[in-house]
Amino acid sequence: MIRKIIHIDEDKCNGCGLCARACHEGAIDIIDGKARLTREHFCDGFGDCLPECPTGAITFEEREAPAYDKEAVERAKLTGVKSGCPGSAMMKFDRKTSTAQTPEARAESCLAQWPVQIKLLPVQAGFYEGADLLIAADCTAYAYANVHTDFMRGRVTLIACPKLDGVNYAEKLSQIFALNDIKSVTLLRMEVPCCGGLVRMTEEALKLSGKSEAIPFNVVVISRAGEIITNS
Repeated sequence: MIRKIIHIDEDKCNGCGLCARACHEGAIDIIDGKARLTREHFCDGFGDCLPECPTGAITFEEREAPAYDKEAVERAKLTGVKSGCPGSAMMKFDRKTSTAQTPEARAESCLAQWPVQIKLLPVQAGFYEGADLLIAADCTAYAYANVHTDFMRGRVTLIACPKLDGVNYAEKLSQIFALNDIKSVTLLRMEVPCCGGLVRMTEEALKLSGKSEAIPFNVVVISRAGEIITNS
């Protein structure tokens, strides 16, 4: 049938995930750092996602598309099978719990500063000077057990969720890079597609700051089971 449905211009999309969050039907996924209409029959054509897009990548078009399937949308909401992000699918890991740990064996925090959320951090502060930065998707701290010793130790930590925060941090990060003597940036992300938005924001920020060649940038990808997949 011919009906009104959204169109996403991937060239304009920055992968922020705001549209996927705004879509109550769960029709949009973030795949390889780009928003995509993956379930046309979930799109009701009302366009709640349009005003949320900061780059104007989403428009309406009339074309051949499957009819809106309200029952399928409701079933998906009840079962939790699709919620707009493929990385949110439920998983259970088989962990062996040890009761041998003593209070003396508890790990110490390696957090170097407060606050840690990018939204709350200032763009200029003494702790940035000469610092190695860790920009981390907040889920990584729960997935990767040794995040303090392996990544936070010796670094200033900035955390965010590109899907849930609803903010493009590129401009703020660019100011942090430009106004301070940053030695390096390590980005810790999950394997789920929506985390690609954080990578793209950081890459954009480095370009905006004029220091993309001067500041070494490394991306580490963590699996949902808590293992390092890539470190490059």
